[in-house]
Amino acid sequence: MSAGESWEIREDEQLDDLQNGYHILQAGKGFRFGMDAVLLAAFARVKPGERVLDMGTGSGIIPILLAARHETAQITGLEIQPYAAAMAARSVAGNGLQERIAIREGDIREAASIFGAASFDVVVSNPPYMTGRHGLVNPDEGAAAARHEILCTFRELAEQTARVLTGTGRFYLIHRPFRLAEILDVLREYRLEPKRMRLVFPFADREPNLVLLEACRGGRPRMQVEKPLVIYERQGVYTEELRKIYAGGCI
Repeated sequence: MSAGESWEIREDEQLDDLQNGYHILQAGKGFRFGMDAVLLAAFARVKPGERVLDMGTGSGIIPILLAARHETAQITGLEIQPYAAAMAARSVAGNGLQERIAIREGDIREAASIFGAASFDVVVSNPPYMTGRHGLVNPDEGAAAARHEILCTFRELAEQTARVLTGTGRFYLIHRPFRLAEILDVLREYRLEPKRMRLVFPFADREPNLVLLEACRGGRPRMQVEKPLVIYERQGVYTEELRKIYAGGCI
């Protein structure tokens, strides 16, 4: 670990190796990043030098994964929870990425006020999948906010994304297929035209459990539906494509 002695690790945290030259701090208890973040970072298309905003960055996993893939991108992570924002900032510092990634504590619902209109070329987000009506809410505050729309609704996320994106900026997100109709309606309401979609299946013979979407601000109506992404060949064995994604490949 190249930045070994620069890490500040607390008793309730652990340091995980991302297998791409970088590491990340995570809370020992509560919400931890999953495959969703890896898939979203691989799905997002970032051009050299573009300004990227991760809405609801949590531990900072998506900015760090994007930094590993896009060496000249300038990435900002916005996070409302003070502890998560501070931990993400320490991960950025521990990896020596302070010149490429900035972590900002703040509310997604105030993103345009914080950063100004048309401040970013790309917005990415792995938002909470569940509304208050869906399932049991985790007693851990951080985990609950990561899974349920407690601090921000999808409509509020879309509205602020439309405001902070440049005229032809792009929005990348991962969500659950059961909310797809609602998501597409809300995106188009805020002139975020869906352009690319890929469904994610746990196994080839199962129903999809995730959907990856790209939307373009002010784009014309035309969406490409890409071939399915299958996670497992069989129980416990990733498909070749997923192995390539974890090795740094793009979707």
